[in-house]
Amino acid sequence: MNGKAKLLAYQPAQKFLVCLDSDGCAFDTMGIKQRECFTPWMIAYFGLQPVAQAARECKEFADLFSKTRGANRHITLKRILSELLPGHPQVQRRGFRVPQLPHYFAWVERCPDELSNEGLKKAIVQAKTEEERREFELVLAWSERVNWAIKEIVKGIPPFPYVRETLARLQNVADVVVVSQTPVEALEREWAEHGIDKYVRLICGQEMGTKSQQIAATARHYPKDHVLMIGDAPGDLEAARENRVLFYPIIPGHEEDSWEEFYRVGLDRFLSSTYKGAYEEEKIAQFERALPERPPWEAEG
Repeated sequence: MNGKAKLLAYQPAQKFLVCLDSDGCAFDTMGIKQRECFTPWMIAYFGLQPVAQAARECKEFADLFSKTRGANRHITLKRILSELLPGHPQVQRRGFRVPQLPHYFAWVERCPDELSNEGLKKAIVQAKTEEERREFELVLAWSERVNWAIKEIVKGIPPFPYVRETLARLQNVADVVVVSQTPVEALEREWAEHGIDKYVRLICGQEMGTKSQQIAATARHYPKDHVLMIGDAPGDLEAARENRVLFYPIIPGHEEDSWEEFYRVGLDRFLSSTYKGAYEEEKIAQFERALPERPPWEAEG
């Protein structure tokens, strides 16, 4: 049974559902993946060596410290190449021309449900011109190299403190589903490596649609106030809102504190139906203040 079939076949076992993001939320893997896997190969494959420092700053801002934190890799790559990097002071001072990939950029906008390696392979087959085909082949080669680097480099990183304890408390009272835009193979490997895959009913990755679609497919079996999304990125909050379910933020830079508070306070509120309202609103306000819209170099300019 493939991933989407598993999603469609999902059936509840408990009265409550907790949807949980993985990278940067359950695991402290966002930083190492971006800095050691995504960024070096982005610089290499797209010829950004003359402005490598600017490229690193744009990648960290887009993927770790802004409103697009946690977004699909193709959404943030497009944002970097088409928007952030061309406007970076170092790029402008050096007169560097950032490579533009118009066919790929249009595909990212046009096909939000196909932003994966399989989607890129389909786009290559459907390409109408040699230029279009080369763009998709380049991005696919980069994306596959990133996956290789993650498999080679990202090892032995445990979940944040209080994640395992929280999952153990949820085991007999709520179903847990991993909701992520990371490839399923990487997710299954990471969760199994630390022995916490036994706590989850289903692991959903980028091959199984957007986070909103993953939540919709599983949350349809529960009352809305019995479903909670735990995430560390604005896309997680947006996915929760699209499905009208509850949201608990793991705040970037304060992950351990966020998990301890959920374990000690938020979890009981969720299970006793006292989560919605002032408590949830304050947590979301704290979260939104932590991730700005525009990069710091624009304010400096």
